[in-house]
Amino acid sequence: MLSWKVIIPFILTGSIWGSTWFVITGQIDGVPAAWSVFYRFALATPALFLVAFLMKRRLLLTRPEHKLAALVGVFQFSGNFLFVYHAELYVTSGIVAMMFGLLMVPNALFGRLLLGERVARGFLMGSAVAIAGVLLLLVHEWRANPDAGVVGGNVALGIGLAFVGILAASVANVIQANPTGRGVPMVSLLAWAMLYGTVFDLGFAALTAGPPPFPTAPGFWAGIVYLALIGSVITFPLHYNLVREIGAGRTAYNSILTISVAMLISTLFEGYQWTALTAGGMVLAVVGMVLALRSKQSG
Repeated sequence: MLSWKVIIPFILTGSIWGSTWFVITGQIDGVPAAWSVFYRFALATPALFLVAFLMKRRLLLTRPEHKLAALVGVFQFSGNFLFVYHAELYVTSGIVAMMFGLLMVPNALFGRLLLGERVARGFLMGSAVAIAGVLLLLVHEWRANPDAGVVGGNVALGIGLAFVGILAASVANVIQANPTGRGVPMVSLLAWAMLYGTVFDLGFAALTAGPPPFPTAPGFWAGIVYLALIGSVITFPLHYNLVREIGAGRTAYNSILTISVAMLISTLFEGYQWTALTAGGMVLAVVGMVLALRSKQSG
């Protein structure tokens, strides 16, 4: 756990993924969110295939494996990201990141439902504490928005979109762990899933957002490159190498670093205001996540 082979990837992935939530806000400023999602994965997909090739992973999939990749792609690289990008139109990026820190909860529930995995009582108790903490943060967001109850430009809509995005990501996480998914190299499955998701994103954007825009701001395209290559392609191999080195349970603690970085950036650049309510919520959320993850690891 204390070797540089573990520490450096752990810090890099947590810091990078923590920063991507804020970078997304620059991708939806004047540009339809659907097209921003498509641009991101249109660049990331060939790069991820290249990574799989360089890692000498099998890229030819069977028909059942392609079907699984298509499902993962639609839920992960379409549903998840489309809802997240739209959610950040209404809720600060740090709060959306904090909500996604609870991804472990639907993961555990869907794992129980679809894969028959056991859910420890300590995990449920820790998750309840974390959920209470996130609810305090959401209450603050609600109070800070005078039109919070009006659907169309408010916190309520953003929370709902983020929640659906969490469910989509959770479904993708669980179904890729079935026997078919376990027989495919992870980077290969992700590459094909990203390809299928990108095709879906293209169709969705064309149907809902009109012709593709081509922003002239260099910052937009710099953000696309960062999200596609740094935030998507580079971090995935680092993340899954951590899973191999220290196990999935310990690697999951990376989510604590991710949300901490996201909240710090939101405070510095989005003007997020801390109060006793939000500080208490942050503490409860982090403590609850740690308790839940420790229980899941030991169980």
